[in-house]
This record gives sequence, structure tokens and C-alpha cells, in this order.
Amino acid sequence: MKQQQFLNLATAEEAEKRFWEAVKPKPLGEELVLLENARGRILAVDVLARHNVPYFDRSNFDGFALRAEDTFGAQETAPVLLTLNPEVLSSGVVPQEEVARGTATTIATGGVLPRGADGIVMIENTLPVETTDSGVNRIKVLKPIVPNSGVSLAGSDIGVGEVVLRIGDCLGYRETGTLAALGEAKVSVWRYPKVAVISTGDELIAPGEEMELGKVYDSNSTVLAHAVEELGCEPTRFSIVPDNENQLETVLRQALKFDFVLLSGGTSKGEGDLNYRVFEKFGSPGVLVHGVALKPGKPLCLAVLEGTPAVILPGFPTSTTFTFSKFIAPVLRAMAGRLPERTARVKANVPLRLNSDKGRTEFHLVHLVRNADGFSAYSTGKGSGSITGFARADGFMEIPRNTEMVEAGEETTIHLLGESTRPPDLMIIGSQCVGLDYLIGEMQKRGVSCKFLAVGSMGGVLAAKRGECDLAGTHLLDEDSGEYNRHLLTPELHLHKGYRRSQGLLFRKDDYHFADLKSDFENTIRQIINDPEVRMINRNRGSGTRVLLDRFLVDKRPSGFFQEAKSHNSVAAAISQKRADWGIAIRSVAEVYSLEFFPIQDEEYDFIIPQKRLERQEVAQFLSLLEETEIRNQLNKLGLKVENPA
Repeated sequence: MKQQQFLNLATAEEAEKRFWEAVKPKPLGEELVLLENARGRILAVDVLARHNVPYFDRSNFDGFALRAEDTFGAQETAPVLLTLNPEVLSSGVVPQEEVARGTATTIATGGVLPRGADGIVMIENTLPVETTDSGVNRIKVLKPIVPNSGVSLAGSDIGVGEVVLRIGDCLGYRETGTLAALGEAKVSVWRYPKVAVISTGDELIAPGEEMELGKVYDSNSTVLAHAVEELGCEPTRFSIVPDNENQLETVLRQALKFDFVLLSGGTSKGEGDLNYRVFEKFGSPGVLVHGVALKPGKPLCLAVLEGTPAVILPGFPTSTTFTFSKFIAPVLRAMAGRLPERTARVKANVPLRLNSDKGRTEFHLVHLVRNADGFSAYSTGKGSGSITGFARADGFMEIPRNTEMVEAGEETTIHLLGESTRPPDLMIIGSQCVGLDYLIGEMQKRGVSCKFLAVGSMGGVLAAKRGECDLAGTHLLDEDSGEYNRHLLTPELHLHKGYRRSQGLLFRKDDYHFADLKSDFENTIRQIINDPEVRMINRNRGSGTRVLLDRFLVDKRPSGFFQEAKSHNSVAAAISQKRADWGIAIRSVAEVYSLEFFPIQDEEYDFIIPQKRLERQEVAQFLSLLEETEIRNQLNKLGLKVENPA
């Protein structure tokens, strides 16, 4: 038989496109697994917190729960005397008594903060007082505390409804620990793609066997099986198949029952590639590409046989690794439900001229050497048959197929090999919002890694001024102009409008104090502000909601004013669990906690961006989301008002 392969080489781009379009890779379906078996699996759904973590306002140490204002001015030479309540709050005990002014309640580490208290004084900073004749116990407080001192507020770690882990996340011990803290016993993950790994060739012997002249140890099956495992797939290694057409066809028919077939090590006996001839016996649609204008990797064969993706990789180890990484790994990642890989790259100068075969995309393994200006990239000089070349290289450079040489001193991009710590593609700091959570999820689905730090609106603005983030989410009102966020701008900052969200008063549905709110708003507000038994929950200074609250209260200081929550969720949790009676938050959290919501005003949640980062591709991609019809519709479904929704 006349050899027919390699007569019409496909470009690397053409080969990749044909294979991707034929396979149409996507996750193979969900399965529910026990949390104890979930390590290393890929999440098939976003995980939203069903509870606050912590679930309640919790004491951080052994001491006494009290009102912080009662300790102001306390010192060792002039301690504050407080009456000790009879209740003792050990871990797991639900408080029954309110902490009134001038009193304190004994509380253990992890204990539930009782109503009326807004801080914990450490036991080391107190002294017991002998019991009086009336049997009343008292303590001396030797040091003052501020509100919320010694307390972990409900939802301060994780807020109910918060997206904690995202679809496509790989579950390591930190992620499984988080799921355990959320009370999840089972988790929905993508099914493992099952991959058949086959090595062929009379010259191959298994590691451990006695070496003979003309023989080669089979390293490709180990490389491919472990690479497949790292991608979240399940490999099955077949025994080495000799150069026998009937045997190879029999093994291949068994392998096609798997989700993917990887075969390496074709042979030429003057009459053509045996593996390729066997592949040609199958259709639906059959062989897509045989021979790619690529160095190393020319003999690559890509196919879909009877509906199963199947590939013949070159036999040389470096060629196998390159072609697997470029053509196969992205497909398997998609089938495993993993997000597109983030490739770590650095710029480096080429100290010595490199020649290239024009017409073929060429890869050069390199060693990186740090110099005064960055890095120099030295070619390893290892060919496609090298076993150690790929393992010892720091990275590789890609020379386009129409380039004949890279001149000495020319700057090029080096793709790093192996795991390395890298910053996220997009750094976002500022105020937390359910809409921002959704947008971050959409970015990550598109292969852009994001990190968000919730520090409040003003914290985000200051981070943007320092150039520490790409975007700052903010909703700060300028009391003079009545406008949101524009007053924060400097020549170095840019404002991009986001969406509006409704802020209002939250309270329990059965609370009689708010019965006349709708019919007589002003009188109801005046009564709850002046009633010492009706407690509010405030927001932290620097947040957009705190600005609104301060404007709402003017100079009033209602009961609970000094107890600050750092999120909308914490406000709703405090009201729901009766540690507070009212507060201001957004409508969506009121719905989550089944609380009443009385709208006060819409606020504008926008994004402030350092001017220097406006040209970043990832920033532009994030901002473009807000222009997509489907994205805008989804934001509106979340209760966020986007202008001109479709």
C-alpha cells in the first residue's frame, strides 16, 4: 500500500478548529457525591450559602457580654462596676434574658450574643466582686471596649445567599472544608470523562522489564495517564499493543466504549502508518486531520470514530506532550467541566538567533535566566525525541508558521510550564452585591479569573486611588449634590455606570412597632428612633448604606446605633434572629430572610476604575458584560434596575 499521509498538511489553527467543531466538548453530566469523596472533583453548580457563617453573633472568647457604652472610661484605678445577670451562656445555649444597661452576662467562647449586648469584655480584664447580702453578683471592668469588640457577627464570614464556590472550581481541602462549614453533606460535581490510553509499537517494553537492543521503555502511557488525571478525567491504561492490525482494531473497538481515546506511537513499514489505517475503518465522521504543519507534532491524527473522539499522538515524548497540551487538553478540560486554562506567560529576550521552518508553527523549549531587565530565554536544544527536555524546561516559545527566524535580542512571549502562583486576571475591591457576584461568575465562565475583596465602598475607592485593583464597586451618596459616586472622581479615576438597587427599611413581619409604617411613615420612624426598647442594627462607616443611614437619622442615636454590621446579610440576620428590630439594607436580602421591606430610595451601584487600567482587556471584557442583553435581563431578575432592559 502506498503511503498517503502528510500530503496535505493542515495548519495548527485549522486542525484545532476542525477537531473542536466535530467534538463540541462539554461536561458529560452531573453526579451527586458525598462530601468525603469530593476532593479533586469539579463543581457542576454554583454553591450558595444556605446559612450565615457564623449563624449568629458569636463570642470570640470567654468573658462577659455587655453594652460597650457601659465600659467607657473604665481603667484599673477606676473600674466600672456592673451587675452580673444570673444567666450563663455556654456554647450552644440560646439566651433568654436581655442585657440591660449596667449589667453583664457571663459568656463562653462561641456563645450566642444576647439581645442588648454589643460587645464582649475578656475575663482577664475584669475582677469579681464579693456577693452582696442580697445575693447579687457584680464584676469590675478594668478596660473599656468598643461596640462589636470580641464578637464575630452573623454572616461576617459567609452571608446567606452568597456565592461561596463557583461552577468549574476544583475542590481541594480548603473548598471541602468550606462546604462542611456550610453544612453540605453532598455536592454536585461533573462526571469524570473516561479516557482510554493506548501505546502501540513492537519496540515498546513496560518500565521494569529488562532493556534490550532496539527496545524503548513506554513513557507515553504514563505521561498521558497522569496528564489526563490532572485534567479531572479518569484514565484506563491498556497493555502495549504490538504492530498487528487485527490486534489494534480489536483493542480500539473496546476503547471506543470510553468517552475519549488517546493512542500514541504509530509505525511506518514502508506501506503507511498502521494506526492511521485502522482509524480509516471507522466513520461518524472518521478521520478529521492527519498531519499538521507543526514542529514538533507533524504526524498528529485527529478523529471522531463512531461518535467517540480519538487521537493518534506522535511517538516521540516531547512531540506527544506538545500536541496533547495544545490540541487535546483544552477539549478534555471542557469535557471535565473545568474552566479554560490560565496560561502563565512572561516576556523574555532571545539572546541567540533561532531559525525556524517556514510554513510550520514551531515550539522551542527554553530555559529562563533572570537578568537586570527581566529574563533571557535560551533554547534547550532538545528535539522531539527528548525525554528530559520537557521535564527540565522552564517554558516554551511559539514561533508562527510564517516566521523564518527570531533575531538575537528580540523580545518574545514565554509560556511557563508547571504550576506557579499568579495574580487573578481581574482584581475587584469594594462593596459586595448580588449583581457583582453574578457578573464575576459570568467572567469566570469565560476563562477570566477574578478575585473580590469586600471592604465597603470607600475602601474600594481608596484601593482604586492606590492602583491596587482593576475595579471598585461603590454606592456612595454625595449629600451636597444628591448624586452617587461622581464626587469621588479624580483625574486618575474613571466612573462606569452600573445599575440601581432599592434600599429600604427592614423589619420582622410580626413586629407591631411597624404596623402603621405605610400609613404614617414619619410618626412611626419618630417612635422607633426614640423607643429605647426598639433596637437598630447599623452599618459600618465607609459603606454606602451608612451614608444613607446617617442622612436618615440626622443627629439621632437610637438604641443599637453603635452596633455595626459589615454587610446587608448581617443586617438581615440580626433582625431575623431578634438581636435587632430594624435596619437598612437592599430588597434582595429582605426577600431571602422573609422580612418586610419598606423602600426609601434607589441607590446607584457603579464601578470606579483607575485610568491606567481602562485599556486592560479583562476590564473591557467586564464592562462589555453590562451591554449584553441577556446579562442585563438577568440583573433585572435579581431585582437590580438596569437602564433600557431588553
